[in-house]
Amino acid sequence: MDFALILVVVTFFAGFIWAIDGLFFKRNRLVGVEKGDARDPILVEYAKSFFPILLLVLVLRSFLFEPFRIPSGSMMPTLVAGDFIFVNKFAYGLRLPVVNAKILEIGRPERGDVLVFKLPSDPSTNYIKRVIGLPGDIVVYDSRDKQLNINGSDIVLEVIEPYQRDGSIYLVHEDLGEVEHLMLHNFGRLSPGGTYVVPEGHYFMMGDNRDNSRDSRFPGVSFIPENRLVGKAVRIWMSWQGGPVWDRIGKGIH
Repeated sequence: MDFALILVVVTFFAGFIWAIDGLFFKRNRLVGVEKGDARDPILVEYAKSFFPILLLVLVLRSFLFEPFRIPSGSMMPTLVAGDFIFVNKFAYGLRLPVVNAKILEIGRPERGDVLVFKLPSDPSTNYIKRVIGLPGDIVVYDSRDKQLNINGSDIVLEVIEPYQRDGSIYLVHEDLGEVEHLMLHNFGRLSPGGTYVVPEGHYFMMGDNRDNSRDSRFPGVSFIPENRLVGKAVRIWMSWQGGPVWDRIGKGIH
């Protein structure tokens, strides 16, 4: 179900009904009737009531911020299942809803950004990952020693401590240059690796839960074209795991 399309269609019809009534029918209803006694048809009443709200939601969701729910643990520990986040829709340029055509260039993704994108093999599905490779980059990932190399330079890793008492999963600090973040490595599990040359106009994405993430290393995801980007994840507005997790609410996403 394309919620953006539904929202656009419903908003259009509400505005259309209100406008047509005002232009062609309302004046006839008022002829010979006291102003206070004239009542609008129920359909027109609903259109007048809901159109401003629908238009506001459409503008906010399409051009400013859109809420998303995190359904899986592929971005742990940065994001966990049950987090509800706000995504900045104008960080990488303003786009028209539904057709996704860019109407204003504002900025481009930077290495380390956490962003939402539409899955190339299924545009109705949204994914959230971290930008690792920019257009033209050569990304090498060795899944045995968990080492990431970008354009010939090894990314600095620091193993911090075991994660949740699991003997094979460790909390790791990764320095991508502009962005430093925490991630998870499962030293008892192999994940896909190899050499990836990022085409122009595309991005290479990886999850922070590096060994439990379906990302650009997998067929069906691969390199993400610029026109599939939705926006930059900026803040957790709610976290629910059987109840609110208070220390996560309001937390920025880095």
